[in-house]
Amino acid sequence: MIQATLTIGAVLTVALLIISFILVKATPKKSYATYFPGLIFFAAGLILLLFATILDRIWIMGAGLGGWGIACLFAAGISLMVTAIMDTYRQTA
Repeated sequence: MIQATLTIGAVLTVALLIISFILVKATPKKSYATYFPGLIFFAAGLILLLFATILDRIWIMGAGLGGWGIACLFAAGISLMVTAIMDTYRQTA
């Protein structure tokens, strides 16, 4: 279960970083749209963790809902940090 959560978290992190990088390049400098994918995944992670405590054991691709929630929160945290750094360097240029 831990290996599945780490693998899912790594894949989601890479996917969010690619989406965020594309949005940084495609949106104007004063737009907050680059942060929306990370915020959506953060909210989804919190919801999955909530449902993991309420519902019985539900397994998806080797990880439970709590594992998916942790993976989403990890991906969102890393993505938001990297996106903030990319957006900061875009503002100074």
